[in-house]
Amino acid sequence: MAAGYVRPARPSDAGEIARIQLATWRVAYRRILPRHVLDNLDEAYLARRWSAAVQEPPSGAHRVLVAVEQAAQSYLVGFVASGPADADALAPDEPAEALGPGVAAVTDLLVEPRWGRRGHGSRLLAAAVDHWRADGLTRAVAWAFDADAATRKFLGSTGWEPDGAARALDVDDMLVPQIRLHVAVPETAGEKSSAGR
Repeated sequence: MAAGYVRPARPSDAGEIARIQLATWRVAYRRILPRHVLDNLDEAYLARRWSAAVQEPPSGAHRVLVAVEQAAQSYLVGFVASGPADADALAPDEPAEALGPGVAAVTDLLVEPRWGRRGHGSRLLAAAVDHWRADGLTRAVAWAFDADAATRKFLGSTGWEPDGAARALDVDDMLVPQIRLHVAVPETAGEKSSAGR
C-alpha cells in the first residue's frame, strides 16, 4: 500500500522540483501556454532558482515543501512554494496595501500528473496552512490561469474562492488571463479548515 507525506525541501531536491515543474506544466498548461514556450523552458535554470529558493528564502516564512510518494521506493511527486504576500500577489494597479497584513501567497502548487488523485495536493496544502498559522498569517491568495480548470476545481473544493482580482500574463506576446483566489486560514488546527483540510 502506497503512503505519502510532506517535508521541507532540501537543496538536493532542486533538480527534482524543476523536473516536476516542467513535466506538470507541459501536461497541465499545453492548451493554455504556447507550445514553443513550454518546449524551450530550461530545466537547469529552474533548478538553480529552486536551489536559491530553498537555501536563501527571503524570510523564515517563505517555504518550499515537497510531497513524497512512499512505496517500495520514495519519489518526490509535487511541491508547494509560499510566503508572505508581496508585489507579485497584487493585481495590476492595485495599491501595495490592498491585501493588508497577514496574507500568505502561494506561488506554486504542483503535483506531477502521473501521481495525481492520491492526496498529495491536499497534504501539501494542509502542511502549508499549518505553517501559515504558525507564522500568524490569517488569509492566503493564489493566482490561477483562468483556463486551468483542474487547479481552480481543486482549490475551490477546499474553500478557495475568486476575490475579484484579475490580470493577464504576457507570454511571448500572448496575453494569458489569470484570476486570484483567496481563503481564510483557520485559527487552530482542530478548527474545520476551509484552506485545504
